[in-house]
Amino acid sequence: MKDQDALKKMAADAAVEYVKDGQVVGLGTGSTFKHVVAKLAERVKAGLRITGVPTSLETARLAREAGIPLLAEDGEWAVDVALDGADQVDPQLNLIKGGGGALLKEKIVASAAAKFVVIVDETKRVPVLGGSFPLPVEVVRFGWGTVMKKLETFGCRAAPRMKDGGLFVTEAGHLILDLSFPKIADPGRLEADLEKTPGVVCTGLFVGRTDVVIVATQQGIVTLNRPGARP
Repeated sequence: MKDQDALKKMAADAAVEYVKDGQVVGLGTGSTFKHVVAKLAERVKAGLRITGVPTSLETARLAREAGIPLLAEDGEWAVDVALDGADQVDPQLNLIKGGGGALLKEKIVASAAAKFVVIVDETKRVPVLGGSFPLPVEVVRFGWGTVMKKLETFGCRAAPRMKDGGLFVTEAGHLILDLSFPKIADPGRLEADLEKTPGVVCTGLFVGRTDVVIVATQQGIVTLNRPGARP
């Protein structure tokens, strides 16, 4: 039996095969991504030429240490392929992301990418989003308690994310509310409704954005392609 970290490495190795020479690559955030960066570093040392767009300060640090050149965070990028993880994946390849708190940058990079490749182990596949994992929602500081009460009218329990005894603050200076839904039956509608709420910056719902999901299982790699996704 492979442990979860070994499964993450398998998925990362498979996902890196989607990166081609000369591309601009979106670099995600999370526990799987140390394996992605390590594999990319091997290929860069072997001659692969890429430029990265990191979705967090930690990923930027790992990439620099690996010798991957990075574009300026305030630049205008044409991202060829973005690689990232997910906290949940449903059968339509919709996602919940943001467990690590980098959902805003991750969503910007995924939206800018010509191809979005998601890397998970088999425990992240679910029949329906929600339930065992809360939905992160990034909000501005002003009136966040009022915003939280408004979000609860969508049928969830909401709580501010905490860290080290205080409120968790994102790299953009915002807060994260974790919304617990029994299930999310219509993720597309919920994403739109939540993001129309004043004070909400973005949600961790990624609906209709994923082109490929690489799943590491005990039996090997399973590749899921969205019908009609870009080749």
